[in-house]
Amino acid sequence: MQPVLNVEDIKRVEIALTRVGVSVSELMHRAGYAAAQEALGMGGDISNVVILVGLGNNGGDGWVAAEALRSRNCNVKVVTPLEPDQISGDLARQMAQRAVRAGVSVLVGPSRQELIDLLATADVVLDCMLGTGFHGKVRAPFDIWIECLNQSGARVLSVDVPSGLSAQKGQVESACVVADVTVTMIALKPGLIADAGRDVCGSIVVAPLAEQTERLVVEADPVAWRVDLEDYLASVPAQLNDCDKYSRGSVLVVGGSSRFPGAAVFAAKAAARAGAGYVTLAVPEAIVSCVQMMLPEVPVIGLPCDAEGVFTEEAAPLVLQLAAMRTVTLVGPGMRVSGGTVKVTSALLDSELPVIVDADALNCIARLTNNNLPDFPELTRRTAPLIMTPHRRELGRLVNQVDNPPASLVAQLEAARKIVWADGGSELVIVAKGTATGCVGVQKAVLPKPGPVTLATAGSGDVLAGTIAGRLAQVAGQVDDLTIFCSLACEVHAYAGQLAAEKFGVRGAMAGDICDVIGLASDALEEQIAFPMADFEEAAE
Repeated sequence: MQPVLNVEDIKRVEIALTRVGVSVSELMHRAGYAAAQEALGMGGDISNVVILVGLGNNGGDGWVAAEALRSRNCNVKVVTPLEPDQISGDLARQMAQRAVRAGVSVLVGPSRQELIDLLATADVVLDCMLGTGFHGKVRAPFDIWIECLNQSGARVLSVDVPSGLSAQKGQVESACVVADVTVTMIALKPGLIADAGRDVCGSIVVAPLAEQTERLVVEADPVAWRVDLEDYLASVPAQLNDCDKYSRGSVLVVGGSSRFPGAAVFAAKAAARAGAGYVTLAVPEAIVSCVQMMLPEVPVIGLPCDAEGVFTEEAAPLVLQLAAMRTVTLVGPGMRVSGGTVKVTSALLDSELPVIVDADALNCIARLTNNNLPDFPELTRRTAPLIMTPHRRELGRLVNQVDNPPASLVAQLEAARKIVWADGGSELVIVAKGTATGCVGVQKAVLPKPGPVTLATAGSGDVLAGTIAGRLAQVAGQVDDLTIFCSLACEVHAYAGQLAAEKFGVRGAMAGDICDVIGLASDALEEQIAFPMADFEEAAE
């Protein structure tokens, strides 16, 4: 797994590196050399290089890279807002002066047209304007430089973070460089892999800068870990022929209403597509016929409901009876929020059965706890797995942030941790959904590889919940590392989004299309996990 550090923790690692003998000056040199090396490896003829530098340490990295590229016989031009001697930062000024003495050419404060003309000659441009400490709106002249750079069509390598992007929150308030490659120092930052970061960073390369970095990063307590395929090996279910539909696990999906019958159908179908041998759908009795026509493969049981087709309180004991006969229960998709659905959700939470809580069941918990679940840890403390799958707004309702729900990956993780740390048990995982999803347990948070924008469609979350349920049923609800297990289910869902996009278009695919390829996505991903060299060997042949 790859560690992800908050920006403030990166600074602490830099201080720790100086204490073990790696000076700030040496770190800047190594950062600049790493950027230069990546620039040379971008392919094609790298003869003309333009480097846009700011006035801080990020700019210092750029001056070091300029000198390194000059020594490799590249024609380098550094664009700077001030003369090298006028840079206020001591270290950045020293690096600039040294690069000038080495023969690096400098262009100070160019006009827009001068910059446009210069960028047109570049084989690659290094973006070293604004670093990881930046947040807010980009000021002149960098806003103009960024606009010219993005319009130039040149290949761009950003150093540490694309200028204009918040490395912590992944937000962009004004101009922002769109890079082909980002070389980030020491460790991944959360803003690079979520929200706007996914659109502007391009390929991300981590330059550790020192042999002590790995140890110091782990000691800094990463905010999350980005999962590699090899980390999933223990979470792949065995493919045995000696099985039947019952040994493959059973899932009960509780949900639906007259207004939203399809959500429960998507969840149930996804559970079956994910590999569960027997799926049962419990819905309000008013929609039984409708649901049976939509999903003939799955038994449908009608439960008491009101005139609006929403579960009444009388449904709760019946749900518990059904759940006791199933391996895993998923509650919430399309269920709506009422006294009856709150009772159903509460009854399942009180049980000692593996439960996945999604959609309106999460909103029922918010209602039950007055939008402050961390104040009621006894509600989620249990011995069987409990997986909650909120998107950002649902998560906000659970942690007393109704009016200001989490707006970034780090905010998602922080909100989810309020819940899991209040609970304190290893059987609770929050799958905090967003442009990057975090699977948060009491010991760690892991980040699965995110899927395409195809997943941003109504019903996609129901498919994810069903996928988790189907996979959990196959292992009889017994999992050693529930966060990693949930992360793998998220990656299967993401891969299914890619397959659906190939057939129906990135924005044309619907939840049903994603659901239909869950099985194919699962097979393909599990094969990559089990045989990581297979694709490489086939390509070589």
